[in-house]
Amino acid sequence: MNDSSWGSPPGAGPHAGYWGPTDQGPVQGAAPAGPAYDAPEAQQTRPMPIVPEVPAYGGDQDDDRGAARLSGPLYRDDTFRDATFRDETTSAQPRAAAPQTQNPEPMPDAPQPASAPQKKSAGRDLSAAIGVGVGLGVVIVASLFVVKAVFVGVIAVAVVVGLWELTSRLEERKGIKAPLVPLAVGGAAMVVAGYVREAEGAWVAMALTALAVLVWRMTEPPEGYLKDVTAGVFAAFYVPFLATFVAMMLTADDGPQRVLTFLLLTVVSDTGAYAVGWRFGKHKLAPRISPGKTREGLLGAVSFAMVAGALCMQFLIDDGTWWQGLLLGLAVAASATLGDLGESMIKRDLGIKDMGTLLPGHGGIMDRLDSLLPTAPVVWLLLVLFVGSG
Repeated sequence: MNDSSWGSPPGAGPHAGYWGPTDQGPVQGAAPAGPAYDAPEAQQTRPMPIVPEVPAYGGDQDDDRGAARLSGPLYRDDTFRDATFRDETTSAQPRAAAPQTQNPEPMPDAPQPASAPQKKSAGRDLSAAIGVGVGLGVVIVASLFVVKAVFVGVIAVAVVVGLWELTSRLEERKGIKAPLVPLAVGGAAMVVAGYVREAEGAWVAMALTALAVLVWRMTEPPEGYLKDVTAGVFAAFYVPFLATFVAMMLTADDGPQRVLTFLLLTVVSDTGAYAVGWRFGKHKLAPRISPGKTREGLLGAVSFAMVAGALCMQFLIDDGTWWQGLLLGLAVAASATLGDLGESMIKRDLGIKDMGTLLPGHGGIMDRLDSLLPTAPVVWLLLVLFVGSG
């Protein structure tokens, strides 16, 4: 094939477009022949360019693409040309994935009106706490004024449960194994001895309980002996020994009234601290020990307890006067607050919120005894000083 044939103009020679073998090649400058070129409209018609032979590109599909790129009519209409090339591009290349719109990015929410400031939360289920408190109060008052010995049994049961909670938390959090069996037996005996023999019986029972703890722990390996028996003696003093002063109050002629005064003043002190501190508390009392307690709450405890003390001493205690009740209420508010802080210190050291879960809304038994236990000897002593042991 002659290379000059690639440059022949359209319609050249009588055999235009014929690429047959000749000696002279296509005739240059010959006039176009045929009736199509004699019509007047021929002036307005553009001849179709010759499609040259193109070498194969590796298959029928490649040949078709080459012909499509060079065919004249494809260039006569721009719209058709663009559509053709779009089709070619689409067939030659994979279609790009359409953007995903199934999960469009959410539009920002419209600005909401400012909500009212949230009220302070009590931190506990108040309905459950009130229900449990009322139930315990009924049991205590019924046993207190029916048969004194029954109330002594209630104290002993509370002591044993409190010892179980305390020793369990010590072992779980610190690995301290204070022996529960001698503590429980000695604690119950301590309460009974305090009721029967008063202070002398309480001290003797305390000493025997401490000795029992030392001996009982000898049955185990010596590792950790000192910390275990130290925790045992501390538990014997902290729970049952302090509780014996409640039993000793009961021995007086007006014993039930003395115990009721002790319980009422402690509960009123805690309630006043909570109510005033929750409503007006701003200045922390001991933030490193108990962040929830405030100075305003302490003032509430003192105020409520002094008023209640004046009323109780005037109307419940034989030979008592209102001014003695003011002093008694002040002392109760101080001892109850210190007792609460003391147990909070223990719980912080152990890394726990409550000593147990036995009482819904309150925690464990020890969480209710925390302010009662250190207050019992204070009330017992002041009542003896004011009106005698009776």
